Amino acid sequence: MEEQKELTLLETWRGIAYSAEMSQKDSDRFWSNYFVLEKGIYEQILANPDEVVTGTVKELAEKYKVELLIMVGFLDGINESLKQENPIDTMTEDTVVNLGYDKELLYKNMVEAKAEWLYTLEAWDSLIDEDRRKVLYKEQKSSHTVVKAAKVGRNDQCPCGSGKKYKFCCGK
Repeated sequence: MEEQKELTLLETWRGIAYSAEMSQKDSDRFWSNYFVLEKGIYEQILANPDEVVTGTVKELAEKYKVELLIMVGFLDGINESLKQENPIDTMTEDTVVNLGYDKELLYKNMVEAKAEWLYTLEAWDSLIDEDRRKVLYKEQKSSHTVVKAAKVGRNDQCPCGSGKKYKFCCGK
C-alpha cells in the first residue's frame, strides 16, 4: 500500500484556492472574500511601515484575525515583495515569518497583479508620494511591453559596423 504524502500548508492553500472542481460562482465568492481579508491585512501593515511584523504563521493569522490558510495565501502573495523572502514552500503553522516589505517593490507587484483595491489604498499616500507612484506604475506597466528593433534593410549599412551593405555582410 502506497503511503500518502502530507500536503504542505502552501500546497493545501493552492489546492483550495485554485481548485478545478470549484464552480465559477464559488470561485468568485471565495476570491471576493479573500480580497476583503487581504485588504484588511494590508491596511494594517501599511499603516505602520516602520514596524517589521514577525511571528509564526499561526500567530500572524491570530493577529490579523484570519484563518490559518488565509494567512498562508497572504504570505504566498506578498513573498516576492519582502526584503527577505519567507520559506513558504516548507512552512508549517509554527514557522517564524516576517513581513518586512520593500515598499516600492510591493507597490509595483500590486500593479502587476492588477490589484487596484490594494495599490489605491489611502495608506500609500504617506508611504510614497504621488509622483513617485505614477513613475512606479508606468515602469511596471511598460515592463511587459515588447519593443521591436527597426528592421535592417538588405541595402542598409550593416549594423555590425563593417561599412558593408547588410546583404553582403551579416545578412548572407
